Amino acid sequence: MTTTTGYRRLFRTPEFTPLFLGSAAQTAASTLSGLALATLVYRATGSPLLSAISMFGPSLAQVLGATVLLSGSDRLPPRAALAGIALAFAAGTAVLALPGLPIGAVFALILVLGLVASLGGGVRWGLLNEILGKDAKGGYLLGRSVFNMMVGVMQITGYATGGALLILLSARTALLLSALLYLTAALVLRLGLTDRRPRSAGRLSVSATWRTNALLWSARPRRLTYLGLWIPNGLVVGCESLFVAYAPGAAGTLFACGALGMLAGDLTVGRLLPPSLRARLTTPLLLLLAMPYLALAMRPPLPVAAFCIAVASVGFGASLVQQERLMSLTPDELSGHALGLHSAGMLTMQGVSATLAGSVAQVTSPAAAMAVMATASIAVTVALAVRNRGVRNAESEVGVVA
Repeated sequence: MTTTTGYRRLFRTPEFTPLFLGSAAQTAASTLSGLALATLVYRATGSPLLSAISMFGPSLAQVLGATVLLSGSDRLPPRAALAGIALAFAAGTAVLALPGLPIGAVFALILVLGLVASLGGGVRWGLLNEILGKDAKGGYLLGRSVFNMMVGVMQITGYATGGALLILLSARTALLLSALLYLTAALVLRLGLTDRRPRSAGRLSVSATWRTNALLWSARPRRLTYLGLWIPNGLVVGCESLFVAYAPGAAGTLFACGALGMLAGDLTVGRLLPPSLRARLTTPLLLLLAMPYLALAMRPPLPVAAFCIAVASVGFGASLVQQERLMSLTPDELSGHALGLHSAGMLTMQGVSATLAGSVAQVTSPAAAMAVMATASIAVTVALAVRNRGVRNAESEVGVVA
């Protein structure tokens, strides 16, 4: 099956297109609002830490969502949940655009929005897995790679548009445009998706969330896969959270270059590499994700820094391989919860890393903090590679996948 045929088959699959378009509008809105809000906070406070937290702080609420709300990933009607989340973000982003809003209120609101968003990943990716099927031709891996490429395109567009709006108009105007995009996403999802029943019976509950989290975490292969999905790229996102402080007048350019590299990595891993080679590239891609950031400690010229960031971001393609393994280790009825735990843990780690990177930058410099975070990512990647090799060897000896 050619690449073109595979993509054509995806977009002919019922419900894929509205889910894709609604998610694209949300990604553009998130990109635009994140850059605008980080710029507003940095201008008001001059703090790299607060600027980083304002952009990635909502991710910190994901840890609470992962321990309290995540059972809803498979127990809520997908259409209502996804449209409701987009509508909540439309309202919240419009409030963030209000002039004179205290910094404390800004952070309280973005943390509430992060808690609401903690359901989104599990519901969305569980629905995608349900629509496409993880074993079908043009199934989950291909669909997820298309979504990841869409994220790259929307981020390039969003950061470029955001940078222009910040120069020509204002950050508050960018926030209002983001709210409109979120509202558009809510309408597309509500009108385009069918009213599917929840994948699992029962109501959203804290106890169900804890039980399923414990079940998913109990198997060592899944546990190592989750750690590989969360920590190395989360630490690198800590580097990205410092772009506004690193280059206040060109942060949009740096973000756009990172998105371009991510797009290239997802296209290569998702469609161009054969499965046998793809499975062996997880560790090299994660190392590529971090190593170019070491060069930014020397404060190279902006074009060189942008090139390093673009090259590094190709390494984000490793997450496709890791998600494919996660799905192979997970029962279908838990797919939404498993993917939601991945999403919540990843975003939580991004928020923690942004806070850590901002704290280091406060006492050193943004460039030095990037080097620290990149070094930590490399160390974690190497440690996980050693542990995973032991697990794979054990699986080969008994002839089964744990």
